[in-house]
Amino acid sequence: MSTGVERLFAELGHFGRFQACLYFAAVFQAVACGIHYLASVFLVDTPKFLCDPPGNITNVLYGNISVAALDDIWSLYNPRNGPVLVRTVTGDQWELSPCRKALRHDALEFQYKFFGNKSVEACGHYLYDHSHVERSTVTDWDLVCDKEWLAKLSQPTFMLGVLIGALVFGDMADRVGRRPILMTTSLGQFVFGISVAFTGNYYLFMVMRFLLAMASSGYLVVVFVYVTEFTGSRVRTWTSMHVHASFAVGIMVVALVGYLVRVWWLYQLILTLTTCPFLLYCWRFPETPFYLMAKGHHQEAQQLLDTIAHFNGLEPKMKVMELMERSSVGSRDSRGLEEVERKLSVLDMFSSWRMARRSATCWAIWFIGALGYYVFSLGSVNLGGNQYVNLFLAGAVELPSYLIGCFAMDRVGRKRTCAPALLLSGVACMLIIAVPQDREFLAVILSMTGKFAIAIAFGLIYLYTCELYPTVIRSLAVGTGSMMCDGCSNSGVVTLLQVSGGRYWEYDVSCCQRGGSLLRLPRRHLDLPASAHCGDSGFHGWSADLVPA
Repeated sequence: MSTGVERLFAELGHFGRFQACLYFAAVFQAVACGIHYLASVFLVDTPKFLCDPPGNITNVLYGNISVAALDDIWSLYNPRNGPVLVRTVTGDQWELSPCRKALRHDALEFQYKFFGNKSVEACGHYLYDHSHVERSTVTDWDLVCDKEWLAKLSQPTFMLGVLIGALVFGDMADRVGRRPILMTTSLGQFVFGISVAFTGNYYLFMVMRFLLAMASSGYLVVVFVYVTEFTGSRVRTWTSMHVHASFAVGIMVVALVGYLVRVWWLYQLILTLTTCPFLLYCWRFPETPFYLMAKGHHQEAQQLLDTIAHFNGLEPKMKVMELMERSSVGSRDSRGLEEVERKLSVLDMFSSWRMARRSATCWAIWFIGALGYYVFSLGSVNLGGNQYVNLFLAGAVELPSYLIGCFAMDRVGRKRTCAPALLLSGVACMLIIAVPQDREFLAVILSMTGKFAIAIAFGLIYLYTCELYPTVIRSLAVGTGSMMCDGCSNSGVVTLLQVSGGRYWEYDVSCCQRGGSLLRLPRRHLDLPASAHCGDSGFHGWSADLVPA
């Protein structure tokens, strides 16, 4: 039986017409978050390249293959098999490599092997293979060789923006409300997304991407809390998990648009415009009833409850004061609810040793979940085969994982679903290490298995965190978790693994460790704690109904 503020869903419906319309409208913009998070896969795509020789090329020789134009050799070229030999209109012979070129002296015959003297020079300009990538930021700004690190800095910088955005907007959502933050971050995604497409230099590109990351992260954190506070406990597992399904759709959109559009600024522009219709109706969003009541806006809360009742075809007889009185029953402190709530901050997540251990465990699972999620997502394009198909599959495999995860959570609980998912993803990653490089298909299968498993764990921790913390600190709790996962793991660890070439053995060990530490977490709350007096005992004597997990 629902108690306290949660009782409003028993009276007005757990997922009536009002909540359904609001839910699908809100999660539609989450598609944009998935788009912008993974867009860099093709924004900074590096094609095959060679030094540009002085003068026009008349002959090309690569091994024992002779052609008239360099474009005919790209499909066969591999930097590990030696340089490409070209002859210019002046008769000079140049050995071209990706980051240097060598001029042969006194070369009489045009043949691949040469034992005479050479003079090595650094590259001034570069020639790129445009058969797969017509234009990317790498080809436009020559982010190769000694500038390669600038291209690899793109994703870490974006994730640094994610870190800051999650923390800043998560905290602001608890202070000024969910609705203003949703509107601000939605507008920010559109403005900064368009700005990225029209940047004229690398440094402005990075600044715009950083601001875009802050807006995308802020929306994703707050929309999860927003839809959770508008849906009842009977459907909360399904509605919260499928916010991530929208993110997965965004990944699939990136793969599709990346395949169809090979010019980076046009690619970015199309991706941004995909979700711009959201701006036409997001200003109609109401504030959540949980937030309004927690902050003492009783009149606005009553108007919202009446609106929900009318929209769902019910008689508006639910009274805010009745809910507030029920939520205050059992409180150890007679002070007003609002007076207590205003004093809560991120420090209350560590208000006791018990709560400190709980928060630390949650953060660790956030970290490992994001690490695995982005290892499998970003690494999918490097598995071999068609990179567009691999990335599309990495998004598509998440959709059934959320369905299965929801069924499992409703039947065996959060912990018994999350721990095996972490372990399975770790095992899949471990097996990928042993796959020979010529078995690309097997590597793709194992990668998709790992992505399937980690998607369950990563989606679950969002919901679990919402259920463990009260209304006035819920956005901040999700925000700090998102800060740990998206900022720390992706700014540092994922990038290090990608740059080093990666087989990601570190992730296997981490998954096993976190799968065990998950058992320390408490069973989840059936009802969302509305205040500091309605949750765990670590928060000044919380108390709430629990279900087996």
